[in-house]
Amino acid sequence: MNAPQELTTKVNNVLGIVAWAGTAAGVAGVLITGAMMAISMRRGEGSEHMGRLGMVLGGCVLVATAGPLVAFVFN
Repeated sequence: MNAPQELTTKVNNVLGIVAWAGTAAGVAGVLITGAMMAISMRRGEGSEHMGRLGMVLGGCVLVATAGPLVAFVFN
């Protein structure tokens, strides 16, 4: 049984907006973490931001693979 075309179109639009927002948040997270790392290095502090950068990059990978993974499972 297939979903109505109107519902499918609306759901796809919402998922597209959420995916775009996730990508924008990932880019902003990488930029902010990079700026914090640069400020810390200039001050001579340790580089504890590498763990934070790893978490941001992990989130980016998760957001990037979520759409194709869901499409593969449900189609």
